[in-house]
Amino acid sequence: MTLSHAFFAVSQQPHTALNALSAAGVRTVLWGVLVLATLSGHAACPSDEAVKAYLKDFGQRRISAGFERGLSQADAECARQKLVAKLPLYLGQPMGYKLGFTSAAAQQQFEVDGPQWGVMFNRNMVDIIAVLPANFGARPYFEADLLVEVKDEGLADARTPLEALAHLESVVPFIELPDLMLEGAVKGRDLMAVNMGFRGGVTGAEIPLQTNQATADALATMTVVMRDLKSGQELGRAPGSAIMGHPLKAAMHLAQALKAAGIRLKKGDMLSLGSFLPAQPTQSGQHIEVQYLGLPGNPAVTVEFN
Repeated sequence: MTLSHAFFAVSQQPHTALNALSAAGVRTVLWGVLVLATLSGHAACPSDEAVKAYLKDFGQRRISAGFERGLSQADAECARQKLVAKLPLYLGQPMGYKLGFTSAAAQQQFEVDGPQWGVMFNRNMVDIIAVLPANFGARPYFEADLLVEVKDEGLADARTPLEALAHLESVVPFIELPDLMLEGAVKGRDLMAVNMGFRGGVTGAEIPLQTNQATADALATMTVVMRDLKSGQELGRAPGSAIMGHPLKAAMHLAQALKAAGIRLKKGDMLSLGSFLPAQPTQSGQHIEVQYLGLPGNPAVTVEFN
């Protein structure tokens, strides 16, 4: 059983906003990554055979050698575009984008000079009380994350969090479930080449956004708390400002990076803003909760690993 089938066994009804991708949206994603390939493709871009070998490992949830290490930025972009073209066979349709390396510490750890992005897919996005296998991937992790739903492409032109709010519909609590399935030491461009390790995640209830300073302030000053409800242990907490000084700065950065790559955001696209806390490996028996103290109702999202 592949991971996608395992996730389907839990939920066949993705979040309504996450399932709203049109055929035109698919073409937009593929056109954007093909533009990157045209600009970046050269000898060190992974071969079709190397991509096929990686995807075989991906489908069987096993550790992979990945691609040649020490890739340039252009080669990592080329690798990503080749994977994105094939991943719908494993992960469903594109439904948005994710940003990684959003803190100075992460950039230093992974030896990159700024955030990098990947494409998200809808098949393994679970929006119910989630009980999932702890070994959902080869090297499975969980992260305290946050999604925003796009209202229109004007987000790419916003220059402040308040301006960004005018181009967003909602925020959605989100536990991302990445799979860092590469063997050995992993650097930033290695992860970028494999689409930032995206495999799926668990979403909470949408929280509509208001375009006012109070909402912008709440997102920056909220406290994100991650707990294991089974053991009662708090696993970490961080302010909203842990992501690039303000989580909406991550949304703006991602929108601008996509625009530069020839990708235009549209209504209903979902953006993952990055992890507030270091990713942690899954363990059987954990019952993870991420709560956002300071947002309306102090919302939370949970996942249980068996």
